[in-house]
Amino acid sequence: MPAPPEILLVGRVERPHGLAGEVSASVLTDFPERFSPGAVLLWKRGGEERPLTLSAVRPHGKRLLLAFEGIDSVEEARGLSGGDLCVGAAEAFPAPEGYFYEHEVLGWICEDARGRSLGVAAGLEATPAGPLLSVETRPGKVALVPFVDGIVLEVDRRNRRIVLDPPEGLMELAES
Repeated sequence: MPAPPEILLVGRVERPHGLAGEVSASVLTDFPERFSPGAVLLWKRGGEERPLTLSAVRPHGKRLLLAFEGIDSVEEARGLSGGDLCVGAAEAFPAPEGYFYEHEVLGWICEDARGRSLGVAAGLEATPAGPLLSVETRPGKVALVPFVDGIVLEVDRRNRRIVLDPPEGLMELAES
């Protein structure tokens, strides 16, 4: 099972925009307000990384146009293309009530209402049908459990525990 990440992906630099060093970036976070002048983001691509300080932000369709301190030409902006924009996990915005981050639930104990172990949370992902919790029932075996009321009975952040009432036979699908 993966360890919780130390950094979180919040955006991706797509390409330069204009001649003054701006870049077009895809937003990969539920909290685009984190892109504000003065914010420091970690830019990463392959083995390269460097901190970048935002100096300006403006919307551009479904993306943002970003300007960074010290990036003043199209050539410098082009050098950022394809890079990920990240923040430290400690800088994650507090989750709204009833909302849980994937990195937050990794490794949490999953059990049924009687306290019987069902496995360990190995992921939480958004799908068109709703969020799915990956529960590693044993090494190499994962059950996908809808992360919805009625199946998720309790999420205990303090004790890193998720109480589930999965439909009959769902957990056994991981065993086959």
